[in-house]
Amino acid sequence: MRKVRVGLIGCGVIGRQHAAAAGRSECAEFAGVTDVRGEAAMEVARQHQAAKVYDSAAAMLADRNIDAVVLALPANLRCDLAVESLKAGKHVLLEKPVARNMAEVRRIQQAQGDRVVACCSCRFSGYASSRAAAQVVARGDLGRLRVVRFRGMGHDRGKPANNPPAWRVSHELNGGGIFVNWGCYDLDYIMGVTGWNLRPRLALAQCWGPAPHLPGRVAPGSDAETHAIALVLCDDGIVLSMERCEFGSLTAQTEWQIVGDRGSLRLDMVNAEGRQMILDQNHETEPMKSSVIWSQPENNADQHLHPLQDFTRAIATGDKPLTSLDRAAVMQKITDAVYESARTGQAVAID
Repeated sequence: MRKVRVGLIGCGVIGRQHAAAAGRSECAEFAGVTDVRGEAAMEVARQHQAAKVYDSAAAMLADRNIDAVVLALPANLRCDLAVESLKAGKHVLLEKPVARNMAEVRRIQQAQGDRVVACCSCRFSGYASSRAAAQVVARGDLGRLRVVRFRGMGHDRGKPANNPPAWRVSHELNGGGIFVNWGCYDLDYIMGVTGWNLRPRLALAQCWGPAPHLPGRVAPGSDAETHAIALVLCDDGIVLSMERCEFGSLTAQTEWQIVGDRGSLRLDMVNAEGRQMILDQNHETEPMKSSVIWSQPENNADQHLHPLQDFTRAIATGDKPLTSLDRAAVMQKITDAVYESARTGQAVAID
């Protein structure tokens, strides 16, 4: 099987992770790199043995030796470049969030054609433990699903030593705040464990920015949330409950859970080295029983390998990627509805 020749556009922190992943991926060849900072591109090429350094994204897209590109750029720069890449015949791996809004996703969908487009929100969905959890749900061990939830609360660590990046809590630059920064991972993980079978219909949400007595936690002019909570009603009476917070006035708390009428599954998305998943089930004549369905350690570094490995394998085999553009669109519709509900104070229908 010929390896997929991958070009990297963007050599920031996450771009360097993709460069390292290209060297580990069995399906990828690190064929080229570019960045508006030429010295950064040269450095990444040296460190990770890229075959070529391009002086621009346009030059890379014009090269027939490049099969696919990774867009490791801020969200406000990705949509136009994704469309250009697809028109040039390249497969595209998008960093998360997939876009700033559903209008941008539709533009990318219209340009996709027969190319593979995937999103990096699948970082935690690529673990074997995630597949094991999905098998429990698919077998019906939980019965009819009732509640699917995630809750990730980060306590305040004090004023950062360096100035916070302008994009991180910005609708204009990033499409939102904590709900897209970390909530996209939670949502991708939960959707994957439930087989991408949730059909969202109505969202009710509230968002808050940083507390006014905590200056310096976000960049000046930041307009997106550092705390978001939402309930989404789905088909078949299933409720999706979501909450994410950073700089909160509470200690760190995390929870991912799938609840059915016969049992529930307690999940662990992030603690790879000590990951444990527990199945709780009730029985007609006996007390509830709990069993550990997964307690094996997994490699933390693999979260950065999964998106590129899965993307290039999909190109090579014709299989669908873990988080295809269509799946990412479902999450973007939820995200748009959450922000619209928080803005208006009303429940918002999801198409």
